[in-house]
Amino acid sequence: MCGINGFISKTFPNDKIESVIKNMNGMIAHRGPDNEGLWKNEGICLGHRRLSIIDLSIESNQPFFSQDRRYVIIYNGELYNYRELKLDLQRSGHKKKEQPYFFKTASDTEVILAAFIRWGNKCLELFNGMFAFAIYDTQEKKLFMARDRMGVKPLYYYFGEEGFVFSSEIRPIIHSGIKSFSLNKDLIGEYALYQTVFAPNTIIKGIKILMPGCYAEYYNDKATLSSYYSPTKKFDDTEKLSYKEICDKTNELLTLSVQRRMIADVPFGAFLSGGIDSSAIVGLMSKISEKKIKTFTISFDESGFSESKYAKIIATKFNTEHHDIKLSPIDFLKEIPAALFSIDHPGGDAINTYLVSKATKKEGVTVALSGIGGDELFAGYDMFKRMAELQKKSWVNSMPLFFRKSAGYFIQKNKKSVAGNKIEELLNQSIINFKSAYPLNRSVFTQKELNKLINNSSPFKQINAIVSEVPQIEKHLLSSVSVAEITTYLQNVLLRDADQMSMAVALEIREPFLDYQLIDFVLRINDEKKYPHTPKKLLVDSLGDLLPSEIINRKKMGFTLPWQIWLKKDLKSFCEKNITEFSNYDFCNKEGILNLWKKFLTNDEAVTWSRIWHLVVLNNWIKENKIDC
Repeated sequence: MCGINGFISKTFPNDKIESVIKNMNGMIAHRGPDNEGLWKNEGICLGHRRLSIIDLSIESNQPFFSQDRRYVIIYNGELYNYRELKLDLQRSGHKKKEQPYFFKTASDTEVILAAFIRWGNKCLELFNGMFAFAIYDTQEKKLFMARDRMGVKPLYYYFGEEGFVFSSEIRPIIHSGIKSFSLNKDLIGEYALYQTVFAPNTIIKGIKILMPGCYAEYYNDKATLSSYYSPTKKFDDTEKLSYKEICDKTNELLTLSVQRRMIADVPFGAFLSGGIDSSAIVGLMSKISEKKIKTFTISFDESGFSESKYAKIIATKFNTEHHDIKLSPIDFLKEIPAALFSIDHPGGDAINTYLVSKATKKEGVTVALSGIGGDELFAGYDMFKRMAELQKKSWVNSMPLFFRKSAGYFIQKNKKSVAGNKIEELLNQSIINFKSAYPLNRSVFTQKELNKLINNSSPFKQINAIVSEVPQIEKHLLSSVSVAEITTYLQNVLLRDADQMSMAVALEIREPFLDYQLIDFVLRINDEKKYPHTPKKLLVDSLGDLLPSEIINRKKMGFTLPWQIWLKKDLKSFCEKNITEFSNYDFCNKEGILNLWKKFLTNDEAVTWSRIWHLVVLNNWIKENKIDC
């Protein structure tokens, strides 16, 4: 796992291009403390920071060159099937020009480069891993960049008259010195509504992020984007398979995914919350490994938020080397400055990951497996049931709109809560279906509420475009919801936060539930076999007797901190200062923002901590990074 930077320009002198990359490399030193590399040529410079995971030798340092030195690669990620591909590349291909490749290292970096040399962009279809890489052809003077299917590893870029610049993080581009960047005010409403900005856009005007499952080519001052994978393809069905066969196949694919992600030349462990997803990963790791698995849990004094007793059940069952990290409000407050400083792109849920990542790294672990993706794939959120219930109530569309609006108004007045506000807005829709209801269900505010906070906002444009691409197929509603969850919340919130906060402490996170072969198979399974009558029924049934009943039947909590308590006590002054400053921006309705804060402090049920914290984070990020507003 590493960090990469690159800059190609015809307008900047070579020494300035090199200076830009040296500066950018310094800004991502946390991603790769083991080595720094730089390569320059006429009009181009590539930079790399290395966190050594596979093949720790200096021969695998980057930038890495092909044997004829025509191609140079910088790469961030892990290729889980590199050993199988290496065997193929060591043999001659069907075409005469496909000569055996003689490897000089044991790294997956060289496998990616060799695969590109042999197969070109078609190599991406063969890769199973998480990655963002750039390969430069010194002969054709062409740059090729690619990102993994699920978007686990980020790749930001800017393309303008100054040239083409890219990085593993957004801040090195912002502070690269090639131009002045400013806040993307048009997307503040989207951020306020979803605690993120949806790809390919970012919170900074002009800076984009390469979409998951896509590659880009930069040649002769022109950039082209192409897609090689999308989970939004039509879902085939698995009706020919019995339920037992489906469970067996799911178990096989998940086990293989875990096994692949345990390949490392450094110590590894796992995050353990005591929920179904993380417990499943730890259980499978323990079956595969001959050594004790190191597991890590964060617990709190506030017992209502602590999952330590459930984590302890799993740690005992699988005899792990368990680390229960107790966190008090005082401990948390001490970590706040470092955690906020580590946020590369603002969001609402990043600090949780920072805390567990830092504690895990402190225990000498460099790689940690995580249960991210289990809820999205196996219908673990309430969202799945809500969308299924909505589908059953399609008869509501036959009711006159004025009657629905009246009913919505009545519900909202008698149920003053987040749910009541959303029900009212939903009943005001001209057509109520999955595509109109999903964006509202996933939002923090309703449009009506948002209008009181952010001026001139049209926040649904991007998420509506994303959801419109989700196929609607009979008996596959849950798969449609899975795709929507993957392409919105998972990729733009969870994975972004996981990368930036774990890499802030040089820890690599791997997500077995995000293996594309597992995802492709589960998306083909129809609703009848996947509906969550019990928590994540298909996943649980696929695991057999791996997990104890106390874990399967426990109330879902999710990994969250006691924010509702802390924001009103220990963090009150910090939040109030940032909310007040945020309210003064010209894109904000000052009265609305301050009233929101006031309602939160007076325990208004409709104003939860999640409606406050991401605005605090955004304002703090703008100040810390000196962003022009």
